[in-house]
Amino acid sequence: MKQPHILLVEDETHIAQGLIFNLELEGFLVTHAETGAAAYEAFGRQPYDLVILDLMLPDSHGIDICQQMRKTSPQLPILILTALGEEQDRVNGLKAGADDYLTKPFSLDEFLLRVSGMLRRSTWYQATLNRAEEYLFGSNRINLNNLQAITAGGNIRLTELEGRMLESFFANEGETLTRAELLKSVWGMSEDTETRTLDNFIVRLRKYFETNPAEPKYFLTVRGRGYRFVRDP
Repeated sequence: MKQPHILLVEDETHIAQGLIFNLELEGFLVTHAETGAAAYEAFGRQPYDLVILDLMLPDSHGIDICQQMRKTSPQLPILILTALGEEQDRVNGLKAGADDYLTKPFSLDEFLLRVSGMLRRSTWYQATLNRAEEYLFGSNRINLNNLQAITAGGNIRLTELEGRMLESFFANEGETLTRAELLKSVWGMSEDTETRTLDNFIVRLRKYFETNPAEPKYFLTVRGRGYRFVRDP
């Protein structure tokens, strides 16, 4: 089995050393960059299976790096790791294309579980990319094979996790999916995980595909239970 290669972008030496040590113990190959410039250079040199990205770097902001990496590699799993833990910081990171967001200080066990889960889900998704199905609803046309979407607002390149979430909704059209079911099927998280990541992704899907995101017709909230996708409102 190919050894997963991770690009770690972190300027705090003691944190980077600890992460590299533990990631290598888990069997991952790690390339470390301390600056945005070094991250761009490493990213352009070879492909990676996962990027772990700090936001506050000495020469640039991680949001900008995330956006550029996402343009080049729409399916690349990106985990933001930062001390910026406000709700708006998380929203901004997810809007920039990150798949998950973990704030410092963090549990090492949780960090390693998230890394393993993201890599595992990426493998699952790659194994299903022989589908060429197109899903149509409203003025939206979505191809999960190439992660491309045509919407009233323009063309969109979806991330791997956005594709997995849409796949879950399409496969269960009209049915209510609980938060626990979505967290498990899309992120591989346990049912009792407390996270706003799911809600932020729903906000993102509504922004992409709803005519009026404040009054959604397709991606509906079922209060106290979860969410439901309706193709024909």
